[in-house]
Amino acid sequence: MQKKETLQAIITDLDRAIKMLVRKDFELSGIKEKREAELMELDHIAKLLVRRDLELTQIKERREDEFQELEERTKELEESKQALLNILEDVEESRMLAEEEKNKTLALIANFSDGVLFFDSKNKLSLANIKVQDFFNIKPDEIIGSSLEELNKFESLKTLISLISSGLKILAKTREELVLGSSLVLEVSTVSIELEEQKLGTLLILHDITREKSVERLKTEFVAIAAHQLRTPLSAIKWTLRMFLDGDIGDVSETQSEFLQKTYDSNERMINLVNDLLNVTRIEEGKFLQKTQKCNIVDLLKEAAKSIEDIIMKKNLNFNLVLPDKNSPELNMDKEKIILAIQNLLENAVSYTKIGEVILSGAYDIAQKRFLIKVQDSGIGIPKEQHTRVFSRFFRSSNALKTETEGTGLGLFIAKNIIEAHGGKIWFESVEGKGTTFYFTLPA
Repeated sequence: MQKKETLQAIITDLDRAIKMLVRKDFELSGIKEKREAELMELDHIAKLLVRRDLELTQIKERREDEFQELEERTKELEESKQALLNILEDVEESRMLAEEEKNKTLALIANFSDGVLFFDSKNKLSLANIKVQDFFNIKPDEIIGSSLEELNKFESLKTLISLISSGLKILAKTREELVLGSSLVLEVSTVSIELEEQKLGTLLILHDITREKSVERLKTEFVAIAAHQLRTPLSAIKWTLRMFLDGDIGDVSETQSEFLQKTYDSNERMINLVNDLLNVTRIEEGKFLQKTQKCNIVDLLKEAAKSIEDIIMKKNLNFNLVLPDKNSPELNMDKEKIILAIQNLLENAVSYTKIGEVILSGAYDIAQKRFLIKVQDSGIGIPKEQHTRVFSRFFRSSNALKTETEGTGLGLFIAKNIIEAHGGKIWFESVEGKGTTFYFTLPA
């Protein structure tokens, strides 16, 4: 019985031990699974770490490239900074030079012997030198910044403003005379200042020509007196010679007649020169046109053509007169002066044409209500480089001096002033060696 109980106890202990082993095995299985899961997780983490390490390596490489690029960029920026500093130094040096040049220019303008006024693009006065004060008795500081309307309020400036008010807007370059009383005459030069086709303003230069005008007036008066004093004895010589040539005083031999004729012709040239000088003085004094009346242009052309018939015949030239319509309107003009202008043009054409033709023509332009008169020749022409001087006093072209030694160089100057005094315009076309054509218009 005791053995049975002992055996039963042993079996119970064995059963308890087996259960404990089973439970322990179960626990170990759980731990094993847990450890396997942990190992798998650790393996996953290891793979992530490897991938992260690879990514970090790539990031590091990129950062190294970026750092290298940044270093290069920094170096470039440093070089650019240095270049900019050099440029700034150059700019500062240029600014100082420009400032120095500006000060020099302003000093020159301030001490310029002529008066200087500069109007900006809005026609406001932005610069005036001290010479303006001498001319108009106004300090530059009082008028700088003023518009034309504001400047017109100053009594001493009214004459100047009336002269330039329209010119500032429409003229690129002009030159006018401004008379300020009997003791001051200014030459006003207007110049448009532009930069790359953009108008910056208008510059006015006021040059004192009082002395020149005084000398010119004295010279004109002297020429007028001398010409008048010469006219009387020359006329007496002319008629005395004419009496000898006509035999009114007695017979003269053929040789004597030849010498008298040469003397008579020379005296005629002297009379023509005196007349031209008197005409020039009248032009300069503004007293040239004396009497105007209604005239028929056809009659004037015929009369002018008739005056050169003898010269045409002597030189054996062809002459063609083309008259305008007889129904053309009459003109209000100084008949003698217009004939003189046409004669001067014709005499030039005949004098400088050895062989060929001279044409005098006139036509009425209905559209523009004006007469166009043309004098054409096939003579020596005018050198191109001398075209600008053709209407100047005493000018004769170089080839004209060689061809025709006689002449005063006043004919075209007188003709131009006669035509312009009538409100007309004169111009010409010429080719050296091929001929010249003079045109002029007269308003109807």
